[in-house]
Amino acid sequence: MANELSGKLVAILVTRGFEQVELTEPRQALHDAGATTHIVSPEEERVRAWDHTQWGDEFPVDAHLDVANPGDYVALLLPGGVMNPDRLRMDARAVQFVRTFVEGNKPIAVICHGPWTLIEADAVRGKRMTSYPSLKTDLRNAGADWVDESVVVDGNLVSSRNPGDIPDFNHEMIALFSREAERVHAASEQR
Repeated sequence: MANELSGKLVAILVTRGFEQVELTEPRQALHDAGATTHIVSPEEERVRAWDHTQWGDEFPVDAHLDVANPGDYVALLLPGGVMNPDRLRMDARAVQFVRTFVEGNKPIAVICHGPWTLIEADAVRGKRMTSYPSLKTDLRNAGADWVDESVVVDGNLVSSRNPGDIPDFNHEMIALFSREAERVHAASEQR
């Protein structure tokens, strides 16, 4: 995994309380694959992580949610944490941001409690996916086929359960995002 995503821009949508490792490790995997990432957030300049049982580090916001254009990004990463997706699903701007990726059939990687935002965007119906176990009923009620596996890929969606799954998650996320980048590149060359 060296430069599969060279020159590609990936959005990471978070707000206060995202699980730190669910941003930092996938983000590093994206950077290692050559991607550039933007932290997109409704927070103004910095956004604070949750680190297992206490507040974690602060991270600079690259693009405020009010001005971030989903069309600028080839893919979307949705870290979990309990607070983060719970806040995002209550923010109409965040839900619309996610919905734009879904409607554009762009790849989305989601982990842990992150699917709450996808549920709010009506993006899980008919999808086979996984999540933190406490979301099983929420996902099933929203029309998803929930399974207890470390990583699940269904179309343009890759999902995982928790931080312990990050190695599998990163591998499949990079593969999915790379396939999409190749597809977009091939389509642009045919024009």
